[in-house]
Amino acid sequence: MFFDPLYFVFALPALLLGLWAQSKVRSNFNKYSRVGNLRQLSGAQAARQILHSQGLYDVDVEESRGFLSDHYDPRARVLRLSRDVFHGQSIAAVGIAAHEAGHAIQHQQGYAALALRSAVVPTAQVGSWLGPIIFIAGLFISPTLAWLGLGLFALTTVFTVITLPVEFNASKRAKELLVSQNVLISQELAGVNKVLDAAALTYVAAALQSISTLAYYAFLLTGFNRD
Repeated sequence: MFFDPLYFVFALPALLLGLWAQSKVRSNFNKYSRVGNLRQLSGAQAARQILHSQGLYDVDVEESRGFLSDHYDPRARVLRLSRDVFHGQSIAAVGIAAHEAGHAIQHQQGYAALALRSAVVPTAQVGSWLGPIIFIAGLFISPTLAWLGLGLFALTTVFTVITLPVEFNASKRAKELLVSQNVLISQELAGVNKVLDAAALTYVAAALQSISTLAYYAFLLTGFNRD
């Protein structure tokens, strides 16, 4: 059960895509973190300029630990940028900072997909670890219990799918605002596109991984029921 080769029939394509996407993120970040932006703005300065252009003077920009640990915290209303992005004056740093600022703008404007994702977070967190446990137990105890585990894990899949429009939209906003607010010139967007598009692929891979795992569980459960 725990080392079923059949699982890789379902999961391998998404796993390979995820590994490739991660390598693209690192290679593009490493490449464009060595290309300075013409205005010599740091990621933190670019984020603040974009936030202020949208009236978000109450959103703080802070440095955080970790490599590419950048994120927006809607509860604290804080942009947390990794050291390389916070201080970096590269195209990569500015692009990533602008993407996170895009999430803050989504929050301000009540972007529906972001609100839905935030609402799903608590149940998705429970479903990600409790769902598989209940599912496996249910295979040996009760089909009803197994279906319950499957349903709980499905919440995780819903979360990963909802995440896609949230991330794509944040990148779209970032690219538009970087130019309209004179943070970058249009010719510098090529590097931003490569960095953010590679990052978007990691979310696509995560969604496909969750979907394939859910499909595997469903296949396993229906097979048990036939037996």
